[in-house]
Amino acid sequence: MNEATRIPPAVELGASGEEFQNLHEFVRKARANLNQNCWDYIVGAAETETTMRRNRMALDEIAFRPRVLRNVTKVDPSVELFGRKLRLPVVLAPVGALELFDPGAAASVARGVGSFGAAHMLSSVSEPGLEKTAEAAPDALRMYQLYVRGGDAYVEDCVNRATACGYSAFCLTVDTAHYSRRERDIAKRYVRASRVRATGGDFQKGLEWRTVKLIKDKFKIPLVIKGIATAEDAAIALDHGVDWIYVSNHGGRQLDHGRGAMQVLPEVVAAVAGRAKIMVDGSFCRGTDIVKAIASGADLVGIGRLQCWALAAKGEAGIVRMLELLEDEVIRCLGLLGLTSFAELDKSYLHAASPTNLPSVFSAFPLLEIEPYRY
Repeated sequence: MNEATRIPPAVELGASGEEFQNLHEFVRKARANLNQNCWDYIVGAAETETTMRRNRMALDEIAFRPRVLRNVTKVDPSVELFGRKLRLPVVLAPVGALELFDPGAAASVARGVGSFGAAHMLSSVSEPGLEKTAEAAPDALRMYQLYVRGGDAYVEDCVNRATACGYSAFCLTVDTAHYSRRERDIAKRYVRASRVRATGGDFQKGLEWRTVKLIKDKFKIPLVIKGIATAEDAAIALDHGVDWIYVSNHGGRQLDHGRGAMQVLPEVVAAVAGRAKIMVDGSFCRGTDIVKAIASGADLVGIGRLQCWALAAKGEAGIVRMLELLEDEVIRCLGLLGLTSFAELDKSYLHAASPTNLPSVFSAFPLLEIEPYRY
């Protein structure tokens, strides 16, 4: 989206005719548009859903230390990554089965991301697939994420196809050796058709560092490892020449009783010590969340559930509008911290604090009330 289409900063909030003016409005519209099975796919997590709540709690345990009397007339939230300028340090994280939320699925997301000027990571288990998503948004900053469903030849073929289609990075997800218990689905005796058709799970269970070495030895495309949750594994990834460390617990959808992503991030940042770039995701759904992550040492912040809510609410246009609102929140946050860009931000602007809200998948949106489903 070009400069002319941005909302003028002088417009009073709430005075425009835009359908969506708060982020929680996407959630409300998505709830109205989706059946219970599709809804649970977004909002649910593994077993007791403790990891998911800790993701949110870890963000709420961080307060800001603002500086004042600085000229913040112009705030620029853009960053340079992959040799390109992004309007925000945001990647729409890989989400499987996006076709549940919009007929265009990942193609709609990639087009919206490209129109706005952020990054997109395509899940290998989302329609319309590697080639067609690339065709839909050839100029967008696109990355490809793989669940390994075959041997070395299978992995090499996927890397070659991603490279040929202009993806800027290749990602291995490493926190799904065993598929978790998604109890919202089990309680309804619901199994997605794609799960019934899925094959090759033993290859993901058997995935080891040798596959990371294989990719680094044979290919030049930047490699991302998604699902790093300790300094120890971050160090091993560095030893293998990994370009991007992706701190993630799968949105709390895999290992129950894990740490919140923002509790993990500091130790990974310390272990990496600038030798690789860092992504992070896990309940990031406000502009302040993005600022906290960048201040803590991340380079790029993944947006998962909010992406799905925006897509379910209004398709490609919902993705663009969601990113516009995140940008507005980020600009205001940076300005109120006394900053004009992310380059000026560091952890001195953060302080440990007690959270004020009970964490939940919706706790970032206090104006929202969603009636609970009785399982």
